Amino acid sequence: MSDERTPPPSQSGGALASGDRVLLRYPRFEDQQEYVELVRVSRELHRPWEPLRPEGAPAAASSETFMAWLMGADDPRTERTLLCQRSGGAIVGRFHLNEIVRGAFHSAYMSYWVGAPFAGRGLMREGMELALEHAFKNVGLHRVEANIQPTNAPSIALAKGAGFRLEGYSERYLEIAGEWTDHERWAMTVEDWRAR
Repeated sequence: MSDERTPPPSQSGGALASGDRVLLRYPRFEDQQEYVELVRVSRELHRPWEPLRPEGAPAAASSETFMAWLMGADDPRTERTLLCQRSGGAIVGRFHLNEIVRGAFHSAYMSYWVGAPFAGRGLMREGMELALEHAFKNVGLHRVEANIQPTNAPSIALAKGAGFRLEGYSERYLEIAGEWTDHERWAMTVEDWRAR
Protein backbone atom coordinates (compact mmCIF):
# COMPACT_ATOMS: atom_id res chain seq x y z
CA MET A 1 0.00 0.00 0.00
CA SER A 2 1.39 3.39 -0.96
CA ASP A 3 2.35 6.11 1.51
CA GLU A 4 1.04 8.68 -0.99
CA ARG A 5 -1.63 11.04 0.25
CA THR A 6 -3.92 13.51 -1.40
CA PRO A 7 -2.46 16.98 -1.95
CA PRO A 8 -2.56 19.60 0.81
CA PRO A 9 -5.17 22.40 0.71
CA SER A 10 -2.86 24.76 -1.15
CA GLN A 11 -2.61 22.27 -4.03
CA SER A 12 -6.22 21.17 -4.41
CA GLY A 13 -9.25 23.29 -5.19
CA GLY A 14 -11.87 20.72 -6.10
CA ALA A 15 -14.03 18.13 -4.41
CA LEU A 16 -12.34 15.05 -2.96
CA ALA A 17 -15.64 13.16 -3.13
CA SER A 18 -19.13 14.25 -4.11
CA GLY A 19 -22.64 12.99 -3.31
CA ASP A 20 -26.17 14.02 -4.20
CA ARG A 21 -26.39 16.93 -1.75
CA VAL A 22 -22.91 17.40 -0.29
CA LEU A 23 -19.25 17.26 -1.23
CA LEU A 24 -16.03 16.81 0.69
CA ARG A 25 -13.16 19.24 0.10
CA TYR A 26 -10.07 20.64 1.76
CA PRO A 27 -10.40 23.84 3.81
CA ARG A 28 -9.12 27.13 2.36
CA PHE A 29 -8.11 30.47 3.82
CA GLU A 30 -11.28 31.96 2.35
CA ASP A 31 -13.37 29.69 4.63
CA GLN A 32 -12.23 31.49 7.78
CA GLN A 33 -15.21 33.78 8.42
CA GLU A 34 -17.88 31.23 7.48
CA TYR A 35 -16.24 28.42 9.44
CA VAL A 36 -15.68 30.48 12.61
CA GLU A 37 -19.29 31.70 12.49
CA LEU A 38 -20.60 28.14 12.03
CA VAL A 39 -18.60 26.98 15.06
CA ARG A 40 -19.89 29.94 17.09
CA VAL A 41 -23.58 29.32 16.31
CA SER A 42 -23.09 25.60 16.99
CA ARG A 43 -21.46 25.93 20.42
CA GLU A 44 -24.51 24.79 22.40
CA LEU A 45 -24.97 21.74 20.18
CA HIS A 46 -21.32 20.72 20.67
CA ARG A 47 -20.77 21.88 24.25
CA PRO A 48 -21.04 18.41 25.86
CA TRP A 49 -18.50 16.86 23.47
CA GLU A 50 -15.99 19.50 22.37
CA PRO A 51 -12.93 20.77 24.24
CA LEU A 52 -13.63 24.34 25.40
CA ARG A 53 -11.46 27.43 25.68
CA PRO A 54 -11.37 29.25 29.04
CA GLU A 55 -14.08 31.71 27.98
CA GLY A 56 -16.41 28.81 27.24
CA ALA A 57 -16.24 28.90 23.45
CA PRO A 58 -15.36 25.81 21.39
CA ALA A 59 -11.69 25.54 20.51
CA ALA A 60 -12.04 26.68 16.87
CA ALA A 61 -14.30 29.72 17.39
CA SER A 62 -11.70 32.38 16.61
CA SER A 63 -9.68 33.57 13.63
CA GLU A 64 -6.45 32.61 15.41
CA THR A 65 -7.50 29.02 16.08
CA PHE A 66 -8.89 28.70 12.55
CA MET A 67 -5.52 29.75 11.10
CA ALA A 68 -3.65 27.32 13.35
CA TRP A 69 -6.09 24.59 12.32
CA LEU A 70 -5.68 25.44 8.62
CA MET A 71 -1.88 25.57 8.81
CA GLY A 72 -1.88 22.16 10.51
CA ALA A 73 -3.65 20.70 7.48
CA ASP A 74 -0.28 20.27 5.76
CA ASP A 75 0.79 17.76 8.45
CA PRO A 76 1.01 14.30 6.82
CA ARG A 77 -0.50 12.79 9.99
CA THR A 78 -3.85 14.51 9.40
CA GLU A 79 -6.50 15.00 6.74
CA ARG A 80 -8.74 17.97 7.50
CA THR A 81 -11.78 18.19 5.27
CA LEU A 82 -14.93 20.24 5.13
CA LEU A 83 -18.36 18.95 4.22
CA CYS A 84 -20.18 21.47 2.04
CA GLN A 85 -23.52 21.68 0.27
CA ARG A 86 -23.21 21.02 -3.45
CA SER A 87 -25.74 23.73 -4.16
CA GLY A 88 -24.34 27.04 -2.95
CA GLY A 89 -21.25 25.59 -1.24
CA ALA A 90 -22.21 26.38 2.38
CA ILE A 91 -20.02 24.65 4.97
CA VAL A 92 -22.11 21.97 6.70
CA GLY A 93 -19.50 20.42 9.01
CA ARG A 94 -16.17 18.68 8.98
CA PHE A 95 -14.51 15.28 8.90
CA HIS A 96 -10.94 14.80 10.13
CA LEU A 97 -8.57 11.86 9.94
CA ASN A 98 -6.17 12.34 12.84
CA GLU A 99 -2.93 10.64 13.85
CA ILE A 100 -2.50 8.83 10.55
CA VAL A 101 -0.02 6.00 11.05
CA ARG A 102 1.58 4.31 8.05
CA GLY A 103 3.92 1.33 8.00
CA ALA A 104 2.13 -1.86 9.07
CA PHE A 105 -0.91 0.08 10.36
CA HIS A 106 -2.30 2.44 7.69
CA SER A 107 -4.81 3.63 10.27
CA ALA A 108 -6.28 6.86 11.63
CA TYR A 109 -8.80 8.26 14.08
CA MET A 110 -11.84 9.94 12.57
CA SER A 111 -13.54 12.91 14.16
CA TYR A 112 -16.52 14.81 12.81
CA TRP A 113 -19.19 17.36 13.63
CA VAL A 114 -22.10 19.10 11.97
CA GLY A 115 -23.03 22.77 12.20
CA ALA A 116 -26.22 23.37 14.19
CA PRO A 117 -28.19 24.84 11.23
CA PHE A 118 -27.65 21.57 9.31
CA ALA A 119 -28.20 19.01 12.08
CA GLY A 120 -30.88 16.35 11.61
CA ARG A 121 -31.10 16.68 7.82
CA GLY A 122 -29.18 13.54 6.83
CA LEU A 123 -26.29 15.52 5.37
CA MET A 124 -23.74 13.96 7.72
CA ARG A 125 -24.91 10.48 6.76
CA GLU A 126 -24.11 11.28 3.14
CA GLY A 127 -20.91 13.03 4.24
CA MET A 128 -19.77 9.99 6.22
CA GLU A 129 -19.96 7.90 3.05
CA LEU A 130 -17.78 10.47 1.26
CA ALA A 131 -15.33 10.66 4.17
CA LEU A 132 -14.93 6.88 4.22
CA GLU A 133 -14.47 6.79 0.45
CA HIS A 134 -11.75 9.42 0.79
CA ALA A 135 -10.09 7.59 3.71
CA PHE A 136 -9.95 4.22 2.02
CA LYS A 137 -9.53 5.18 -1.66
CA ASN A 138 -7.58 8.44 -1.66
CA VAL A 139 -5.64 8.32 1.60
CA GLY A 140 -5.09 4.56 1.34
CA LEU A 141 -6.00 3.63 4.91
CA HIS A 142 -6.73 0.11 6.08
CA ARG A 143 -8.51 1.03 9.34
CA VAL A 144 -10.48 4.02 10.63
CA GLU A 145 -11.43 4.35 14.30
CA ALA A 146 -13.95 6.73 15.89
CA ASN A 147 -13.91 7.25 19.65
CA ILE A 148 -17.27 8.57 20.86
CA GLN A 149 -18.63 9.48 24.28
CA PRO A 150 -21.41 7.05 25.28
CA THR A 151 -23.85 9.94 25.76
CA ASN A 152 -23.32 11.22 22.21
CA ALA A 153 -26.20 9.28 20.64
CA PRO A 154 -26.20 11.14 17.28
CA SER A 155 -22.49 10.41 16.68
CA ILE A 156 -22.90 6.78 17.68
CA ALA A 157 -25.89 6.43 15.35
CA LEU A 158 -23.89 7.96 12.50
CA ALA A 159 -20.95 5.60 13.00
CA LYS A 160 -23.17 2.55 13.48
CA GLY A 161 -25.30 3.42 10.45
CA ALA A 162 -22.16 3.73 8.31
CA GLY A 163 -21.05 0.22 9.27
CA PHE A 164 -18.58 0.88 12.08
CA ARG A 165 -18.52 -1.87 14.69
CA LEU A 166 -18.23 -1.39 18.44
CA GLU A 167 -14.86 -2.76 19.56
CA GLY A 168 -14.62 -1.68 23.16
CA TYR A 169 -14.81 0.90 25.90
CA SER A 170 -11.97 3.22 26.91
CA GLU A 171 -12.20 4.71 30.40
CA ARG A 172 -10.95 8.28 30.88
CA TYR A 173 -9.89 8.31 27.23
CA LEU A 174 -9.96 12.01 26.31
CA GLU A 175 -9.97 15.29 28.21
CA ILE A 176 -13.12 17.26 27.39
CA ALA A 177 -13.77 20.59 29.12
CA GLY A 178 -11.33 19.77 31.91
CA GLU A 179 -12.60 16.23 32.62
CA TRP A 180 -11.25 12.88 31.46
CA THR A 181 -14.20 11.26 29.71
CA ASP A 182 -14.97 7.66 28.81
CA HIS A 183 -15.41 6.77 25.13
CA GLU A 184 -16.73 3.89 23.08
CA ARG A 185 -14.33 2.64 20.43
CA TRP A 186 -15.90 2.13 16.98
CA ALA A 187 -13.90 0.95 13.97
CA MET A 188 -14.06 -0.03 10.33
CA THR A 189 -11.49 -1.65 8.03
CA VAL A 190 -11.25 -1.31 4.28
CA GLU A 191 -12.52 -4.90 4.02
CA ASP A 192 -15.61 -3.95 6.04
CA TRP A 193 -16.13 -0.91 3.80
CA ARG A 194 -15.81 -2.91 0.57
CA ALA A 195 -18.19 -5.60 1.85
CA ARG A 196 -21.07 -3.19 2.58
